[in-house]
Amino acid sequence: MEEARKKSIGKFLSLILRHEPSNIGIQLDANGWADIDELIQKCGKHRVSFTRSELDEVVATNNKKRYSFNEDQTKIRANQGHSIVVDLEFSPEDPPLFLYHGTANRFLSSIYREGIKKMSRQHVHLSRDKATATAVGSRHGSVIVLTILAGKMKEDGLLFYCSANGVWLTDYIDPKYISK
Repeated sequence: MEEARKKSIGKFLSLILRHEPSNIGIQLDANGWADIDELIQKCGKHRVSFTRSELDEVVATNNKKRYSFNEDQTKIRANQGHSIVVDLEFSPEDPPLFLYHGTANRFLSSIYREGIKKMSRQHVHLSRDKATATAVGSRHGSVIVLTILAGKMKEDGLLFYCSANGVWLTDYIDPKYISK
């Protein structure tokens, strides 16, 4: 499948599985899962047609590993980044001492004043390495990578989760945990 088609399907899946399943008339279960046959059928009715094998390819080749299948491959969900309430069944995990957050330079004064907020998402997203944080932050303009004192946050009782695709998640980052 050509890259442009994969990207187009991936973006639509992201919209549906993370933010607006009602756009195509599906309902995610409490854990964010969508029935694959229903998803394919209803996406097709909304002018985004793809086959099961194309869906498999989009999931397997997505550079951010955004999607997962359940064990019997009958359901799919986004691994994180939801603006709708779903329980992704995360268990708290011990983070590395440092994690990284890529953001646009224009947000820095607000971040240093108010911290990093989850905004419309369920969690703040953090990366294990600077390169990934740079790629994430570059979507928003001139990128700045912040070093987060995750070990200190954990020590202070704050919780971290790691999604199926390796994105670290937490609820909020107080400015005192941002290395200057």
